[in-house]
Amino acid sequence: MKKNLGVIFTMLLLSTLTATAQLAFGVKGGLNISKAHFSKDVIDADNLTGFQIGPMVDFTVPLLGIGMDAAVLYSQKGVDFKSESHKTDYLEIPVNLKWKFGLPVLKGFLTAGPYASFRIGGDKIWNVLDEQIKTKGFGTGLNFGAGVEIVKHLQVGVNYDLGLIKSYEGTERTGDGKNRGWAITAAILF
Repeated sequence: MKKNLGVIFTMLLLSTLTATAQLAFGVKGGLNISKAHFSKDVIDADNLTGFQIGPMVDFTVPLLGIGMDAAVLYSQKGVDFKSESHKTDYLEIPVNLKWKFGLPVLKGFLTAGPYASFRIGGDKIWNVLDEQIKTKGFGTGLNFGAGVEIVKHLQVGVNYDLGLIKSYEGTERTGDGKNRGWAITAAILF
């Protein structure tokens, strides 16, 4: 009987937490500072500046401060060579575990999670050093981020994207490349 009461109490507590969970929708945008990583011996490239924008959802269990956020972002990434720049446009879908901490008016947060990206535009083939580099149509990676939430409606943060699979298929000389980069973001939640 005591065991059953413990299970019932736990279920009631969990249902209360999910019933008071905070769900917010919003718009997220920011500045991307990205770079495709190739063999440094052959390709010496600089960071490329692009942007990202799209809708997002934020879900938090209040007492624990743990939740998740997800977004569908139009995102520009690429690489800047000495003589030319190559941008690739992606539809990027990050899904992050999020931990919020602090006061109700001002909270800090940490995020981490996977993302998937789908090429929707930009340069399909790059001509670099008399070699052709092809942009792949799909990519995945991990996000790591931190930021602050102000009055439950404005989030400002910084993210690092770590590409896990090759985003660019090069030659034997250039090697394959992966997207990596930083993003400075702001989100307005409704």
